Amino acid sequence: MANDHTARSATRVTVTHDGPVLVDGPVEVVMEDGTTVRSERRVVALCTCRRSRIAPFCDTSHRTKVRADRADAS
Repeated sequence: MANDHTARSATRVTVTHDGPVLVDGPVEVVMEDGTTVRSERRVVALCTCRRSRIAPFCDTSHRTKVRADRADAS
């Protein structure tokens, strides 16, 4: 009997240098408080800068500000 992990194809996750993590959708994201949010988009951008007003999804807030740890590196 095939295990669920071998029966389905892998989900593609793309890590970007200065932006969101891109995930082939649709996706369900389990939040810290246990609630679940879902996106039906073909590619979903997950915020990594923690500035997004629509977290956990990216709203491109990272484009206008530089994180302190990244500013120190330059």
